[in-house]
Amino acid sequence: MTAPASRPVPRPGVLDIQAYVPGKSAAPAGVKLHKLSSNETPLGPSAKAAEAYGALASKLEFYPDGSATKLREAIAGRYGLDPARIICGSGSDELLSLITSAYIGPGDEGVFTEHGFLVYRIAIMAAGGKPVVVPEKNYTADVDAILAAVTPQTKVVFLANPNNPTGTYLPFDEVKRLQAGLPANVLLVLDAAYAEYVRRNDYASGLELVAERENVVMTRTFSKIYGLANLRLGWLYGPAHLVDALNRIRGPFNVNGAAIEAGSAAIADEAHVAAAIEHNDKWLAWTTAELEKLGLTVTPSVGNFILIHFPKAAAKGAKEADAFLTQRGLILRGVAAYGLPDALRMTIGSEEANRLVVAALAEFLGKAA
Repeated sequence: MTAPASRPVPRPGVLDIQAYVPGKSAAPAGVKLHKLSSNETPLGPSAKAAEAYGALASKLEFYPDGSATKLREAIAGRYGLDPARIICGSGSDELLSLITSAYIGPGDEGVFTEHGFLVYRIAIMAAGGKPVVVPEKNYTADVDAILAAVTPQTKVVFLANPNNPTGTYLPFDEVKRLQAGLPANVLLVLDAAYAEYVRRNDYASGLELVAERENVVMTRTFSKIYGLANLRLGWLYGPAHLVDALNRIRGPFNVNGAAIEAGSAAIADEAHVAAAIEHNDKWLAWTTAELEKLGLTVTPSVGNFILIHFPKAAAKGAKEADAFLTQRGLILRGVAAYGLPDALRMTIGSEEANRLVVAALAEFLGKAA
């Protein structure tokens, strides 16, 4: 007989999970910080959202509305949705974990692509499931490969569209082809955290598909274009049966009152969103072109970030470039954990930050900017 453990032991599988590591946020002392590691907006939040947040300061002793009714109705009004089919959460991360814990158990499989968001693997393993990783094609999700990976044990397929950290996307026709090829009992999760930035006619976030199908859910976030990352706020739109299941297991006050108020104001401030889109369109194109002039390869991106590929040569590789930039207060994201050891992800920042990165990389590579 095995002797009892000398202290509480996590269930099998928990200690096999590699914890999520956020983007760096520190620079050497005395150097101005330009944090370009977490895809935060350089424009900050809407002034209206900040005002709504501040107005809650005198009401901190009260619990928030456990159903986030005001926010769900604001989202529904913006997109023409049924508010009863919306759930809000503490970032889309919480919603992804709720979905996984509701639909995946021990022995079940969750499918995602090789450079997909790290939270998918963590959520699947936390639920006791098995992560199934599918190869991509040119850093882009491959519908045929995903469908080929589905087995009778598959319960959930995760698709980040656009994908982080590659910035690539699947046209809506391909997303519909993926959904049509899945068994009816397999849930397709469309993670559309960067949807607001996409300027492609063949792209759609997935709202239409959710409205028509019983096995599709779409998640969104207020952390990116809306500039509310510090408040941790996300939302999903799903079929009524999924919303019912998740509402049974989510925390009763999982969204704080400040987030509800700020989010409601933010989604109504369309001028602020338009300004963010305009800024990103200009500087995404500029930064990509300037880095390519330096001889670097940049994966074409539809988000507010780019994936920069470096030579494998030791002196000029991604790790060395990261250290060089960090010393100058330019903080990018290493993506080795995503299977991309020779690349860095750069958020499109302010004009100053973007120009500084290009100049610094020109210096690093020994080329004139």
